[in-house]
Amino acid sequence: MRYAIKTSPQHTTWADLLAVWQAADEIDLFESAWTFDHFYPIFSDDSRGPCLEGWSTLTALAQATQRIRVGCLVTGTPYRQPAAFANLVATVDVISDGRLELGLGAGWNEEESGAMGIDLAPTWTERFDRFEEVLEVLTRLFTGRPVSFDGRHHQLRDAVLNPVSVQQPHPPICIGGTGERRTLPLAARFAQHWNYPGFDTDGFVQKRDALAAACAAVHRDPAEIMTSMHVPVPVADLAALIPTMEAHAAAGLDLAILYLPAPHRPEVVAELADVLRRAL
Repeated sequence: MRYAIKTSPQHTTWADLLAVWQAADEIDLFESAWTFDHFYPIFSDDSRGPCLEGWSTLTALAQATQRIRVGCLVTGTPYRQPAAFANLVATVDVISDGRLELGLGAGWNEEESGAMGIDLAPTWTERFDRFEEVLEVLTRLFTGRPVSFDGRHHQLRDAVLNPVSVQQPHPPICIGGTGERRTLPLAARFAQHWNYPGFDTDGFVQKRDALAAACAAVHRDPAEIMTSMHVPVPVADLAALIPTMEAHAAAGLDLAILYLPAPHRPEVVAELADVLRRAL
């Protein structure tokens, strides 16, 4: 099992985020670092509190680091027009010298979307119809060839992405979610990385098996898709993580994404690495 960190850019400062990511960049135990894509704080008592924008923050963090892979887990695809978003993705991959991980999701936060006039779609069926179109559009644009697309929700006419991403055919796509009707089949078709959004090992195993079944339906080897899940970090007692990590490793999890709470302190990253190395 491998390790990553995640820092939500909410209820924090740019200086603290930067310090934590630079600390993780210097510790080779951590292979990637992640932020999120929201305009309001989530799962918070103060949803109108400070929240840095995800992709501009990610771009700056990519420029401020050298080794660690960087990603947004996950991008709300309704928040940006897909062809313009493809240009953003390719640009960040160039800036990071090919270190970008591309997290994508159908979107869910009705509070921030409604407040900002973003059309999230009234039903989950329509959201996933739109999401599927976005995945089609992005993967075609990343080829660098002209793309015309006449979908129900998105239309392109001879659109060209130039430059293309450093990573070819595109940065690894991560799709997060557990839905067996739409999410997992889309991950089986498009993703190189699947993120289980829960915290329990049993739930992870159940949904990983469902992903394998979705892969079989499209004749794809599920071993081609890396698996990950969030692991909340108890900063006051880092050793309490160890039984959870051992269970995840025994279940065959590929990547444990260690979710660091605010306030963000760079010394916690080094302490966490020491605990993991000694125990595991």
